[in-house]
Amino acid sequence: MVPARLIISCCALYIILPIASAADSWPVFRGPGGDGVVSRFLPVEWDSATNIAWRTEIPGEGWSSPVTVGDQIYLTTAIPSGEVPEDGKNQEYTLSMLILDASSGRITRSVPIMEQTGERPARIHRKNSHASPTPVIDGNRIYVHFGYQGTACLSLSGDVLWMNRDLYFKPTHGNGGSPVLAAGNLIFTCDGDSEPKIVALNAATGKLAWSTPRPVSAKKTFSFCTPSVIEVAGQLQVVAPGSDCVLALDPATGETIWDVRYEGYSVVPKPVYHRGLVFISTSFDNSKMLAIRPTGKGIVTETHVAWQLDRNVPKTPSMIAHDGLVYSISDDGIATCVEAESGELVYRKRIGGNYSASPLLAGDKLYFTSEEGVTTVVRAGQDFEEVGSNALEERTLASLAVLGDSILLRTATALYRIQD
Repeated sequence: MVPARLIISCCALYIILPIASAADSWPVFRGPGGDGVVSRFLPVEWDSATNIAWRTEIPGEGWSSPVTVGDQIYLTTAIPSGEVPEDGKNQEYTLSMLILDASSGRITRSVPIMEQTGERPARIHRKNSHASPTPVIDGNRIYVHFGYQGTACLSLSGDVLWMNRDLYFKPTHGNGGSPVLAAGNLIFTCDGDSEPKIVALNAATGKLAWSTPRPVSAKKTFSFCTPSVIEVAGQLQVVAPGSDCVLALDPATGETIWDVRYEGYSVVPKPVYHRGLVFISTSFDNSKMLAIRPTGKGIVTETHVAWQLDRNVPKTPSMIAHDGLVYSISDDGIATCVEAESGELVYRKRIGGNYSASPLLAGDKLYFTSEEGVTTVVRAGQDFEEVGSNALEERTLASLAVLGDSILLRTATALYRIQD
């Protein structure tokens, strides 16, 4: 008889491996590894007239990143529907998925998924959208998530396979974090106005698999974080920061493995895992970067926080960890590099601008994209060296995606393919 534990492990790997091994796809937020790191070499110079393969106007509003597989690009958007209210509030939207041809940028299909009506009011921050979470591609399925509005699974051709709108909660500032797949479950945070929790839907059926409440009484319960899936000593962990705590959960059951407490809310940056440490940001008000050893059990705040950084830590952009270094960009444009194992400062440089998008490391270069649409390219390593500054003069909060040897960049109104 095959041990049940081995069966569970194999099932978990079955869910993860199709994503990680799809070398030519960009199937989840921050890429195949979920960490913003790829080995490809990409363009370092462009503007609105140079190295632009195509620019496609995108209907509606959204700050989700594109995902790709084969010659298809997928993007979510919130398309205004119905009459425009006189007071400009409670506009109704059709929450949709667009399918684009990668070669031409042509929109081949617009798929309406669910209606956002006045019955489910939209409270939103000026730096958010009604379509902020990035989809997840796994095999021949794509999972789209609209936060408190609902979640759906579609075929790659755009047919809806299941939909779940049972997890509605009162939001603060709208939706945010993207889902992740692990152990046959689609897992995401539900950190709204009250009763914050992490939940899992059965990826095959869309039915609730488990729900784990946050074990703290935060004054401000809202956060918008995308969890990360890591493996420690042969066990999968879903690391999910939120207000005042980060939890590591068993993706199959939702049981808490370890728990670190802090003071922070409106947490956005996705955790990264490198050299045996998990790196998170506590976000608002006084952001700290914590390096956590993910080997403990229970509440491990006093025993498993290896170090912390208190200055110029990002509240919104995620971090990059690679080759023993952790790179970050603060919301107000200060790039920082520290030693991963010690937290010792390597450099701190002001780039300028305002930042929400998470950075990208491609080959030996870092890409920092500002809200003003300027992407600064910096050489990775111990020495700060700027190698390019590229302006599109369009507002953007979306993180970059990669398609082959090109960059996909979403602005407020368009999607660009940038290619030498």
